[in-house]
Amino acid sequence: MLIRKLGIEGLEVTELYGIEPWAVDHLNPLGLIFCYLCTEEPEDDEDNRANDFDIPDPDAENVWFAHQLSDDACASQAILNVVLNCQDVRLGSQLRHFHEDTLKMSSIMKGLAITNCSFVRKAQNSLARPADIRASEYGVANTTLENEKKQNPSTTPVKKRKQKILPFIGYVPRDGKVWELDGLRISGPVEVGELEDYKATDASSSRHGWMDVVRPALKMRMQRYLSKGADHIRYNLLAIIPDRYHNASDALEMLKRERIALERRLVDAYPEGWQDKVDPSLLNEAHEAFTTTVQKDTPGPTFAQDFGVRKMEREVEILDMPIRGLIKAWETCVRTALSAKVSVEDEITTSITTNVSSTLHVSSRLRLLTPVIRSDRAFAQDVRL
Repeated sequence: MLIRKLGIEGLEVTELYGIEPWAVDHLNPLGLIFCYLCTEEPEDDEDNRANDFDIPDPDAENVWFAHQLSDDACASQAILNVVLNCQDVRLGSQLRHFHEDTLKMSSIMKGLAITNCSFVRKAQNSLARPADIRASEYGVANTTLENEKKQNPSTTPVKKRKQKILPFIGYVPRDGKVWELDGLRISGPVEVGELEDYKATDASSSRHGWMDVVRPALKMRMQRYLSKGADHIRYNLLAIIPDRYHNASDALEMLKRERIALERRLVDAYPEGWQDKVDPSLLNEAHEAFTTTVQKDTPGPTFAQDFGVRKMEREVEILDMPIRGLIKAWETCVRTALSAKVSVEDEITTSITTNVSSTLHVSSRLRLLTPVIRSDRAFAQDVRL
C-alpha cells in the first residue's frame, strides 16, 4: 500500500461508505482524503475561480501544505499533506528527513519537492502496472507533441478536448482547527472550523470532536457532486486511521504482561498454590487465550509508542491491588484475552484473504487518479512550457 511504501508506520488507509458517527468515530481517523472526478474546464471549476482572489490564511502558517503541481503525484501529495500535519506519527528516515528539509519551504516549493523526490516516485510507481507505465510514457510524448504544436500554430482552429482530472482534497485537524487542504487552491489551506476543548500539549485532544466539525463540509461537497445529474457516484472518501492489527496486537500483548504480573502476585499471596482457586475452565484455556497464529503466549513485539508507560502504570495498579481481588482480576484478564485473541485473528484473516483484492481495489483507484510520476526532466519541461 502506498502509505507504507512512503515510510509511514502504524497507519493504514480505509475507504469510507458513510460519514455518520456510527460509521466513522470508532475508526478514530487522523485525517480524510476526498477525491472526485471533474472535467478540466474553467467554467466548471467554480472553486478555483472563486479562490483566485483569496489571500492565504495567516493562521495556517504552521500547517504543512504542498501545492499540486502535477497530476502525476496527487495521491502522494494528498497523503503527505494530511500525515505531515498529524502528531505522534512514526515516519521512516527518508520521509522524516524530507519533512525536516521542506518545513520552511513555500507551498509551491513543497509541491515541487514531492514531484522530484526519488523515494516518493519509487513508492508510487511500485503500484503501477506495465500498462500504466506505457500510458505514462505515451502521455509524456503526447504532451511534448502538443507543446510543439502550440509553438507552431496552424491556421485551422482545433477543438480542445475535455480532460478528466481527479483532484485529492485532504481534511486534517491542526492547532485547534480543522483544515481543508486542496492542492489546486491558490490560497492554500482553508479553515473548516475550530475544535472545542483543544489543548496543544495533548495529542488526543488535538483530534477530539474534529469529525463533528468536518462532517457538514463533507456533506455539502458530497451533495454537490451528486447533484450534477450523474447516474453514478463521482467521488471517493478515504480515511487515514491507526493500524487495526497494531491496536489489536498491542491489546493482547498488554494482557500477556498483566497476566505475568498477576501470577507473580498470586504466587506470593498463595505459597501453597493458587490454581485451584480460579475457574477451572479458564485455567485450561489460559495458554490458548494468549496464543495466536503468529505469536506465542510469551510477550512479543509491541507497536504503540506509549506502550511501556501504560504497562508500568498497570503493573503499579496490580502491586497495589488487595489479595482478595487478585483471583477475580486474573479471571477477568483471561476472559478479556479470549476476546482480544479473536480480534487479532480477525485482523490476520482479513489481511490474508483481502490482501490481493484490497490492493487491487485501492491501488487501482490510486493508479486511475495518479498516473506514473514522470522523470524530473519531463516534469521540468511541462513547467517551463
